[in-house]
Amino acid sequence: MAQPGCKAWLRRLIFLIVCLNVTLNFSSAQLRYSIPEELTVGAVVGNIAKDLGLDISVLNARGFRIVSGSTEPLFQLNNNGILHVNQKIDREEVCERISTCIINIKTVLENPLEVHYVAIEVLDVNDHSPTFSENETRLEISESALPGARFQLQGARDPDSDTYSIQLYRLSQNDHFRLEVKDRGEDGKIPVLYLHKPLDKETARSHRLLLTAVDGGKPAKSGTMGIMVNVLDVNDNMPVFSKDSYAAVLNENSPIGTTIMQVNATDLDDGLNGEVVYSFGNNVNSKLRKLFEVDPNTGEIIVKGQIDYEAKDRYEIDIKASDKGTVPLATEKSVIITIVDLNDNAPEIEVTSFSRAIPEDSKPGTTVALISVSDNDSGVNGKVICYISEDVPFTLTPSLQDNMYSIVTKSLLDREHQSKCDVTIIAKDAGEKALSSHRTISVTVSDVNDNSPAFSTNPYTFYVTENNVAGASLFSVSANDCDEGDNALISYNIVRNGDEHKQLASFININSENGDILALKSFDFETLKTFQFQVVASDSGTPSLSSNVTVNVFILDQNDNAPVILYPVSSNGSAEGVEEIPRNVNAGHLVTKVRAYDADIGYNGWLLFSLQQVTDHSLFGLDRYTGQIRTLRSFTETDEAEHKLLILVKDNGNVSLSATATVVVKLVEPKEAFAASDVKSSVKDEEGTDVTFYLMITLGSVSVLFLISIIVLIAMQCSKTTDYTSKYLQETNYDGTLCHSIQYRSGEKRYMLVGPRMSIGSTIVPGSHANTLVLPDRRRGSGEVRQVTLFQGSCMNGSDR
Repeated sequence: MAQPGCKAWLRRLIFLIVCLNVTLNFSSAQLRYSIPEELTVGAVVGNIAKDLGLDISVLNARGFRIVSGSTEPLFQLNNNGILHVNQKIDREEVCERISTCIINIKTVLENPLEVHYVAIEVLDVNDHSPTFSENETRLEISESALPGARFQLQGARDPDSDTYSIQLYRLSQNDHFRLEVKDRGEDGKIPVLYLHKPLDKETARSHRLLLTAVDGGKPAKSGTMGIMVNVLDVNDNMPVFSKDSYAAVLNENSPIGTTIMQVNATDLDDGLNGEVVYSFGNNVNSKLRKLFEVDPNTGEIIVKGQIDYEAKDRYEIDIKASDKGTVPLATEKSVIITIVDLNDNAPEIEVTSFSRAIPEDSKPGTTVALISVSDNDSGVNGKVICYISEDVPFTLTPSLQDNMYSIVTKSLLDREHQSKCDVTIIAKDAGEKALSSHRTISVTVSDVNDNSPAFSTNPYTFYVTENNVAGASLFSVSANDCDEGDNALISYNIVRNGDEHKQLASFININSENGDILALKSFDFETLKTFQFQVVASDSGTPSLSSNVTVNVFILDQNDNAPVILYPVSSNGSAEGVEEIPRNVNAGHLVTKVRAYDADIGYNGWLLFSLQQVTDHSLFGLDRYTGQIRTLRSFTETDEAEHKLLILVKDNGNVSLSATATVVVKLVEPKEAFAASDVKSSVKDEEGTDVTFYLMITLGSVSVLFLISIIVLIAMQCSKTTDYTSKYLQETNYDGTLCHSIQYRSGEKRYMLVGPRMSIGSTIVPGSHANTLVLPDRRRGSGEVRQVTLFQGSCMNGSDR
């Protein structure tokens, strides 16, 4: 039971150890109990929980237990923290030949980790009586033996501890013999028969004695052995050993048959009385006889069994030399054999407590496991060095207890870099030929939500063709999270903060599970050319982490708009017009210019003009790029006065769309033409103002996304010259161009809106607008300059009267 006088001292000791172990992330304490041996199974040793001040209600939750090896434990803890005897304890079996028998056990609590050491002293009980190996022994002593001769007897054995072991021997009353006791220390007390008075065979042929061994118990226990002494006739010389003492050194694990040493004794008698034979003394027990043997003829002491330093490091053996006389005389001599320790035991590693999983955000110094190491060798052979071999984020720190270590984290962990660590602990002794052992434990690094979702691309750029199907998937975004489980489960949402983002919600949506982005309506390039929004990817960890990505969407144009005829337009809205020209004009005279507009861009908005119907192909020519109608020759008297021209305007889309315009050309006399020209000029000035306003509105609605590409194309075309007469092609089906233009007048200046290719040479005049070219008019002798405006989007054609 716990010693009452030490209780306060023990509690102070426990508190001190707990404080010292704070830096190692576990607590430890030590208790000491004393119990007698042979207690019944279930007997209470002590209340550990109470003595340590532990809360009984959480013992089960914290896994309060005894750390035991592979053998059945001697003690057991119940749910209330009370220590019981688990099996009957025989002190002589557990602590053979040890004066103080202490059994050390380790108890462990988890969360937080605590280790408590309990020392249990098993007190001896006088439960054994002294016993002799024989009930009676016989001695043959010559009558010539002189007083003072000593005869060693077989001692009794009592397995109890020193207090209850054999304390004294008593010899029955007689006249010739006295008893002496020789103290052999660890081997106990040895009785020696001392000849006090010479023997006389004629008076008494034998003597019967009784030897009693008494132990130290209260009451004392005893054992007896009868001694029969036969008196022999004279053989008056005993063998004498050549040395007063014998000692030898023997390495452990020496092979069987190894000769340790040789003893030598001589006898001055002649014949058989002088021949000496060797044997073990009467006091050599059976264990020594299994380890050693003596050659009866040579006196050589030979190894017979396995010699282990850890079992015993020193042996004292009695060797008896006897002659072969009728009444043999014998002499005994002690031989001391010292065993030399060899490094024959590898260190042993025991994992006392182990946390199999540790969060990746654990701070350096977090305890993962407790280990203890031991080596049964002694000296430097038993000194153990312990370390971790691999480059892992763990290290060993020593404990207050000898050969006790903690495995702690030495750096921050990252599950995404390494989710499982195999930690190999190597224990190596300091022997000359060092022995080592290792043990590997696997530590799992549990996930913490420390990684935000990451998009594969940032920003995303997608191109969507207009007139898409509403509700269909347009494209998808994808993010990856290096965490696992819920920490890596990603959901997608569109950021809808602000008016602009709320407006986007009216025509796009996103699948929160896979990142597919859907169009809620069909896009129209002419209404919306590009837009931008942000997608946020959030994981399902606690707390949740997220990241944003910008998505740029460009709407691609389709050829879904047919050309619109701007001129000629009649009062009823149809594309029809009447042009009057003098009959005396020369070849190349500009009759009129058909102007058209296409809301599409690129190829879809590039317009070509062709003559579908004409009364006389030799009179008029149409520039398929500009829409200008010019005379090809002078008129004659035979030419008709009215000519009808049907002009087809079509774009360059894959599926071409077109429109037609009808121009009626009337030939008039010069005076009539001049009068009509003044009237038409005033009317067309008013119409020109309306057209200019319309064109400016059109320019403002066109996107600026293709400004750079158009400028580059125009610059490439500036280096090329186009023959003036090459524009007037008579083939109606010719479609070898990708560009068109619009010319209009504002005040004294002429403006031309062009696409990527210009039909005439041009130069950029310093000081002009960034998107306007001023072109020299080759048709005018006055050097009038035309200003050409570049715009993004579709090209428009018109004529300048």
